[in-house]
Amino acid sequence: MQQHMFDQLVRRHFPRALDAKFTAIEYLGKLRSDYQIDISKVLLATSLCSDEINAPSVTFYNIMFGPFVMGGLSGFPFAGITGMSAFASHIPDGGCGFIFYGPHIGITRDGELGKMCRPRQVDAGASCGALMLALDRFRDPEYRPILDEADYQQGRLELSLLPHRSEILNAADPVKAITEAAYREIDRQVRINLAGAKNAFKVEKVALLGGIIINTDHGLDDYVAVRSFEVVNPADL
Repeated sequence: MQQHMFDQLVRRHFPRALDAKFTAIEYLGKLRSDYQIDISKVLLATSLCSDEINAPSVTFYNIMFGPFVMGGLSGFPFAGITGMSAFASHIPDGGCGFIFYGPHIGITRDGELGKMCRPRQVDAGASCGALMLALDRFRDPEYRPILDEADYQQGRLELSLLPHRSEILNAADPVKAITEAAYREIDRQVRINLAGAKNAFKVEKVALLGGIIINTDHGLDDYVAVRSFEVVNPADL
């Protein structure tokens, strides 16, 4: 019953979202049927938020090698071109790379975005906490971005989102808007890193699956609102 309840809540905000398990089945099937890729030779990389709540959502973990972790706060690919090059060099001979990336957002039983009930906690907390912190800071008229060595990832995240600040604050739902803006920036940066590391790839196929992970209550399946899927040849970038 709870899963059905969340299914309705999620689709109110993300009409095309899929259950996380079904997402894995759907896109692994595409790799096999549409691109004739041997799943036993696929290395998974992720550019997802450091938040532990996302780990059960990535059911690809149970099927592919990996993951090679590229992401930090909110899923931004902080490993950069060096990390992408290392990932490229680890792909099995004659195999394929698979990069799953994007931010996450919680949803409560009341349908509130940006929060979720975590394991063994009574009150709902922020999800994604880094994005909600950025949103709070953007709302401050005196806000100025700062790159602090002790909080580098949050600073870089805010600088990446700063060009979208007005769009986010003027949106009907700023919580959803900052998450969507984060997805676009993560997608852009993953592709920059991929192009910058293209000479390190010895394979002809790299699959890119980007979207937004939607966190529900602990013990229930999360969802993925897929935004992009393609298989590219790094040499062509």
